[in-house]
Amino acid sequence: EGKCTCKPPYLCPVENVNPVCGHDNRNYRSYCQVTHYSPRYDCYIFSQEPFRTSIDEETGLVRLFVPDSNGGEELLVCKKMWNMAAANVACKEQKKPLGAASKNTVDYNTLTASTQLPHRCVSVYCQGYETSLAECVIYDKVEVTKGSLVATATCYEESTAPTDHPFTCVNGKRVAQYQTCNGIDDCGDQSDEMCCKKCRKNAFHCKTGVCIHKEALADGKIDCLDGEDESNKFKSKQSKAQHIFTSTQKALEANLVCGIPNATTVDDEEVVQRGKSTHGRVKRVVGGVPAKPTQIQWQIALEENKRIDCGGAYIGGCWVITAAHCVRPNPRAFRVKFSLWKKSRAQDTTDIVPVEDIIIHPNYVANTYENDIALVKLQKLPFTEKCLVDNPAISAVCVPWSTHLFQPNHTCSISGWGRTAEGRSASVLLWANVSLIDNCGRFYGNRFKPGMMCAGDVEGSVDSCQGDSGGPLVCVDELGVSYLWGIVSWGERCGQPGFPGVYTQVAHYFEWIRLHIGWSAVTKFNS
Repeated sequence: EGKCTCKPPYLCPVENVNPVCGHDNRNYRSYCQVTHYSPRYDCYIFSQEPFRTSIDEETGLVRLFVPDSNGGEELLVCKKMWNMAAANVACKEQKKPLGAASKNTVDYNTLTASTQLPHRCVSVYCQGYETSLAECVIYDKVEVTKGSLVATATCYEESTAPTDHPFTCVNGKRVAQYQTCNGIDDCGDQSDEMCCKKCRKNAFHCKTGVCIHKEALADGKIDCLDGEDESNKFKSKQSKAQHIFTSTQKALEANLVCGIPNATTVDDEEVVQRGKSTHGRVKRVVGGVPAKPTQIQWQIALEENKRIDCGGAYIGGCWVITAAHCVRPNPRAFRVKFSLWKKSRAQDTTDIVPVEDIIIHPNYVANTYENDIALVKLQKLPFTEKCLVDNPAISAVCVPWSTHLFQPNHTCSISGWGRTAEGRSASVLLWANVSLIDNCGRFYGNRFKPGMMCAGDVEGSVDSCQGDSGGPLVCVDELGVSYLWGIVSWGERCGQPGFPGVYTQVAHYFEWIRLHIGWSAVTKFNS
């Protein structure tokens, strides 16, 4: 309707924004804030007419009216980048909630119209979830020349939907089977591109079973959950549309405050299993390879009454995640040690912080280790909002928001001060590689509960015996960002075939974590 809507003022961004003045002669931090605090300040004051999209019923020709300081201009849509995602958006704007039945192009010279057609077109790039082409990226206004192809769309009607073995989308729309798993969002809700064992044509297959269009590779926008489509192996010559997203991606990366250690010192050393088997649930662990003194920068040691029996992971701000069985509701009994390498002695980079509060998951069951997760809140430094002095040897690990981010067989790492072959605690921080294991219920039956996961080696050569209770199991995505995927919880018959280590799956508790610590510490893109 020609008006802007914006976030509530307390959610307005505060970084990378420009101050503006309002109609009430006051200065505001950003335009987002002025839309709330300055009386009747709406976008329509900049233009007499709003942005609008129209689709010709006879030809399907797509037209845009793009407002500007001179009033605005009517334009066509160029062939370049025109796809079903954009056609779906155009039709949704025409009050067709299921989007488009098809998209096509037509030779401009073959069009006849009672009114004069625009002589210029623009390229449009949509991701598919938009409700108007105004929300898509519009660029490259060019003259329509002889032989130019311009965009058309046919909106979806139930009466013309395919009936010969169609695929039914989650939103109820029906598309042909050949339109599934081809990297094109024909459904309009991406459901035709999910749960794909492989992809058609040249579409790219993400590890999570999602098919994305080849144009999405290295376009500056993460489409696969693990960022594989933006990894260096796809960095090549980019199109104009792809360059549009580069600055946005850089801005997001500038706000990255987790998952990237200040210095990479991880060795590719072979992990050797040590120690004999134990029986029953074990809270302590065995073996591993010595880490470098500042290698694992999110690892913490949880000290209770001057004794360290558990580890944990720093997730940013004033928060640490550990296992519920490692703590009790008595904050004064605990201290958190950062950048600790030798268990019995601090190093130059070690920081020791008292605990303000301990939040144990309300549904934690001690005898089954169900919901074995707890948040440890650190005390703030005097006269400041920080809990830690800036320290290059301390980095936060990212909290994952989706349980699909990493798939079975993905190699991750665990760390802690576990027991050595002699049965004593390790003198220095140890680490080991483990693999994520699917369908862990087959090993432990009804002892395996929701929110648990397994990692290690079903052959028994490597398992959770290389970590410490409450310690981190960390997985790295294709872009090199580290996520706290699991918390060392329990295990049985350490290092024996058929008994992999059991971990608390952190992503399963994302909403609970977010509820207590807020958004800024639970997403890597936290602008």
